[in-house]
Amino acid sequence: MNVADYAPLAGTVGGGFAAGALAGYAIKQVMRIAAVIVGLFIAALAYLEYQKIINVDWVRAESISQSGVTWVVDALTHISNNIGAPHTVTSGLGFSNIIPLTSSVSAGFMLGLARG
Repeated sequence: MNVADYAPLAGTVGGGFAAGALAGYAIKQVMRIAAVIVGLFIAALAYLEYQKIINVDWVRAESISQSGVTWVVDALTHISNNIGAPHTVTSGLGFSNIIPLTSSVSAGFMLGLARG
């Protein structure tokens, strides 16, 4: 066995890790920006209500946000229940490259979320 025998595996693992890290970093940045925008919106509503410019029905706003959170939780539960379901591989990677690719992508994704 020489180095050329391990080159495809190294490329698969390294490329998957890099792609996962970039995806994790990008998702964390988008979540951070969305959290700031939502926070500023809520602060603006509270300020405008304090100045008696508008009247906010906080009970209704809470029920709407609660239904949104419930929808997200249901979607994540559905996704997590389908993770273990059998899937077919349609790409030309071959079965021997699927496990290193998915494990390296998930490791890179977690690193991108943690360090982003």
